[in-house]
Amino acid sequence: MLTIGKLGDAAGVKVPTIRYYEQIGLLPEAERSAGNQRLYSRKALERLAFIRHARGLGFTLEAIRDLLSLSDRPDQSCAAADAIARAQLAEVESRLARLTALKAELERMVVQCAGGKIADCRVIEVLGDHAHCATDHCHPHADHLE
Repeated sequence: MLTIGKLGDAAGVKVPTIRYYEQIGLLPEAERSAGNQRLYSRKALERLAFIRHARGLGFTLEAIRDLLSLSDRPDQSCAAADAIARAQLAEVESRLARLTALKAELERMVVQCAGGKIADCRVIEVLGDHAHCATDHCHPHADHLE
């Protein structure tokens, strides 16, 4: 059995994150010692490692919840897991396309900058008016990016 600190160290996850995953039901509530200390099994460590790896690949918490639910029923077809992974791949491809457009726009902006005064600065001008951009590189929810 592992304490929450040892679990976090073993999985590379911070203690508040472990508590959060318990709170939202991704991790089952830990057993408690006589001194009311959380104690975790090897299975909890494996589940936390799964969550951490999935987060590292960009899966949403809801997708991870679905994948964990599927992994709890190993006799099922993997079609649902495949669909979740394909949706994540499509999201990554979309993000890459946006980043490529963003890179091109930033390169264009920097090249056009004459290095003079702010009053004539192309960087400031372009940032002030999206109409000066050559591509639609903005994320649809740019105000909500992490």
